[in-house]
Amino acid sequence: MELRTALVVGTGLIGTSAALALRKRGVRVLLADRDQAAVRLARELGAGEDWDPDAQLADEVDLAIIAVPPAHVASELLELQRINAARFYTDVASVKAEPLHRATQLGCDLTSYVASHPLAGREKSGPGAARADLFLGRPWALCPTEEADPEAKATVLRLIELCGANAVEVSASEHDRAVAVVSHAPHVAASAVAARLADATDVALGLAGQGVRDVTRIAGSDPSLWLGILSGNASPVAEVLEAVAADLADAASALRALAEGDGTATNDITQLLKRGVVGHDRIPGKHGGPAPSYAVVQVVIGDRPGQLARLFQVCDEVGVNVEDVRLEHAPGLPLGIAELSVQPDAVSMLAEGLRERGWEVP
Repeated sequence: MELRTALVVGTGLIGTSAALALRKRGVRVLLADRDQAAVRLARELGAGEDWDPDAQLADEVDLAIIAVPPAHVASELLELQRINAARFYTDVASVKAEPLHRATQLGCDLTSYVASHPLAGREKSGPGAARADLFLGRPWALCPTEEADPEAKATVLRLIELCGANAVEVSASEHDRAVAVVSHAPHVAASAVAARLADATDVALGLAGQGVRDVTRIAGSDPSLWLGILSGNASPVAEVLEAVAADLADAASALRALAEGDGTATNDITQLLKRGVVGHDRIPGKHGGPAPSYAVVQVVIGDRPGQLARLFQVCDEVGVNVEDVRLEHAPGLPLGIAELSVQPDAVSMLAEGLRERGWEVP
């Protein structure tokens, strides 16, 4: 299915990233947003050109991509269909059942519309945070209804392909239950942990390590954006949070008992920690399927320009592929630790190669 021209309505992080990805593949992209400053920035980033609804003919636009908050998807779809803005329509909101229900209530044409959701994002928002490679290798949920025209579905599949993502067909309700577990509830949980830091002492914050940064990273996202997401998926998220809260309450009770001398309380805590390991190990690896076990090579790295480039150059020279990398800074010092995840049989080769070239490998 050819996708020659696309209209992106909503030039935030997801909309602009999709526009950049499509432009990179030679698709003409038209941009629209109620925030004209966002449109200008997206245009300056090379995401596309301004959309003129009065001059544009519907048969010139193959697909309209609605990149607005979940609560506004249905009304935006209705307005676009009213002016015959495109042949087919999709949205990229992170909630599917409620917008689809609302679209049905409003009388939207469901034959030309296929709901979708790319499972990709950043803790930053707005067009300035957009990236053409944001969706590469990421799952992209596709939620067609029975009424959907096969050509509409094929067009959205082409969009997903051009953005480098992997299509996953799922019903709207199943999608919302799934993202409650893997995205929405974890965000609330991260925010709850981060909220404890608001009143933490300077001593506590001075002792903060990589663990708390990992747990709270996503808590830095826009609260108003997340309120809209959570409101649209309230019941599934509440169910997950209630289960998490029950586990936390049990852990707190066990720790209280342990503090009072009840040694048997460690069993309850141990079981929760073990269940956490099982759940963590079920998260798919970067190529899908079970996550492989990598070994970590730690390297002391200076906080100066070009250090990472030099480090990766050594990896290239010794023929070791870096599967993942994480940086941990040393508070108050102009250096840190780079943790390079590699295949276990490459550890000795990489460590030796680094030491020979003057790198400090603990």
